[in-house]
Amino acid sequence: MSQRESEPSVWSPLGFEREHLLNNLLTVVSLLFWARIVLYAWNQEVPRAKFAAVFLAGGMLIYVVEQLRDLEEGSLLERLWLWFCAAMSIIGPAYVWWHYKVLETLRIGYALPREYALGAVFAVVVLYLTYRAFGTAFVGVVIAAIAYAYFGYAIPGIFGHSGIGERQIINLLTMEFDGFFGSITQTVAVKVSMFLLYAGLMRGYGAFDLIMKLSYRTTKYLRSGVAQSAVLSSLIVGSINGAQTANAAMTGSFTIPLMKESGMKKETSGGIEAVASSGGQIMPPVMGAAAFVMASLVPSVGYVDVLVAGIVPALVFYISVAIGVHYMAIKQLPEEGIDLEKRIKEISDGYHPVIEALRFGIPFAVLLYTLGIAQWTVISSALYTCAAMVLTGSGLPILLSFVQSGPSPVETVTDVFNSTISGFKFGAIAIAPITVIIAAVNGIVDLLNATGMPGKLSIALVSIAGGVMLFTVILAMIICLILGLGMPTVAAYTIVALLIAPTIITNFAVPTLAAHFFVFYAAILSGITPPIAIAVVVTAGIAEADFWRTALEALKLGLPLFILPFTFIYNPEIVTGGFDLMTAGSGLVVLLGAITITHGLNCAPKPFGIPSPFSYGVRALFVLLGTLAMVWPGMAPRIGVVVASVVLILAQTQLPRFRSVERVSGSD
Repeated sequence: MSQRESEPSVWSPLGFEREHLLNNLLTVVSLLFWARIVLYAWNQEVPRAKFAAVFLAGGMLIYVVEQLRDLEEGSLLERLWLWFCAAMSIIGPAYVWWHYKVLETLRIGYALPREYALGAVFAVVVLYLTYRAFGTAFVGVVIAAIAYAYFGYAIPGIFGHSGIGERQIINLLTMEFDGFFGSITQTVAVKVSMFLLYAGLMRGYGAFDLIMKLSYRTTKYLRSGVAQSAVLSSLIVGSINGAQTANAAMTGSFTIPLMKESGMKKETSGGIEAVASSGGQIMPPVMGAAAFVMASLVPSVGYVDVLVAGIVPALVFYISVAIGVHYMAIKQLPEEGIDLEKRIKEISDGYHPVIEALRFGIPFAVLLYTLGIAQWTVISSALYTCAAMVLTGSGLPILLSFVQSGPSPVETVTDVFNSTISGFKFGAIAIAPITVIIAAVNGIVDLLNATGMPGKLSIALVSIAGGVMLFTVILAMIICLILGLGMPTVAAYTIVALLIAPTIITNFAVPTLAAHFFVFYAAILSGITPPIAIAVVVTAGIAEADFWRTALEALKLGLPLFILPFTFIYNPEIVTGGFDLMTAGSGLVVLLGAITITHGLNCAPKPFGIPSPFSYGVRALFVLLGTLAMVWPGMAPRIGVVVASVVLILAQTQLPRFRSVERVSGSD
């Protein structure tokens, strides 16, 4: 059944059924939310900080209404509390909107008694919704940041500070245009939101069904095609929605059962989907919310610069993953393959491939032209892309209904109207939890800035590493993975960009963009790093597999990706050199190094015919050579390592075949 068919009817009959009423309310709120964002994108009539209040209110309200709609079993008290949260999600931002001029210009650093009370209640609501959306781990980070700000006077040593009073904390978080309404929330509101509307419209018009069908078709041309469908679909879907857990849930619900049916282990199926989904948000031209945040944090770097810098690393990421998936799949999948026609028939047929290419290709071309060639602002590019998506997504089917047999024009208009409304709702539901988490992250960032934590952590990190760059970046990688556990990528990146990137830039003269890509990729990889591994949690649940074994499979597949961030430090031209011959050559060497590591992890049990335990030494040699090819400074040594690696791989794979041919010839 297609995604559109599984969506509840948009306009349910008005009755006493709670779910229908809440579904209709969610639809109305979603439409109003997007109408306000589109209006801002068109004329940008209010300051960003003021608009962020509207954005936060709408996102929180949509999230609460969705929770109420999906709450099958819950106490009356829980429902009443959620309705209270819905009311506060409007009241708090509305107060800030109404008193914007006073709060922004006159009353800085203090608030009125009623404002402290309102701010405290609103902060509790934000914390509760953060807990509900992302669990105990992340809300614990928020509470820890608040506790650190308040009890700083009791902390000895370098990390101690004079402490920030409770009123100042409340004021900073809720009544000043830092905190929950700060620069990160403003960036997401202005630059990211319209792209999530684009993703929602694509889903509403059936683009993801088309993507899944195209992915399944790869099985006709490649033995590992079943597993590669996870890589391909996650690449396309993830590059638009930019959220690893949502990506894993969306594509994994199709690809993981398919891989299991074809003969792959359930842990391997879950691990493949977790890694592929985590990488979707690094693929241009959208790269999720984190790319927009990076463009706002890095001085003199625009969003297009971030996209160009991300092309080669993204290709290295996905090609190395695809090759690793091929190694894993051919060990487990039967040679005869499986018949996917039944699974393909379960997906909506859609229109003729040429029509589908026009429906979804024209808006994408608009995005590439306005963003990359015409150099329009991000919000204008996204606005015109969404307009083109509505025009082609609904217009082409209506035109075809007049010239083809099938549904009448009236039926077609009704269908595309419902698809359009569903697309708006899909986009609103996707952005709602991001709105909540971004508000919380903004609060953490501004609290830590107020305490001077970034500078103190920088001094401590360099001191522990003894001023040695290698030790410093290894420690930085570990801290990035720890700080990113359980967080969405945009949240994890924002925090580590604040705490870690300045250390690398200031103390070792690493280019700013390279340092930010280092922490960006590390934040992504935290999604597959135990003990939390948020992407693995989702895929293991879908696969009904053991979490730890699934995480091990993900780590095995993703090991070259843990080396890749160090490439940005020691060979920064891969992200700072633009898209020229030097960057492409360096990227090719890095890719061959990643392939060498993958080969070492997955090569035959007895490489060169050497029985275990010596085989593990050969595997370790491949991993070492691949790591040197990816990280060693300078092009010439890396090329030498790659040549040696290729020679060894050819010797390992071809020598046994040559010997077997000799034995056959001798016996003849």
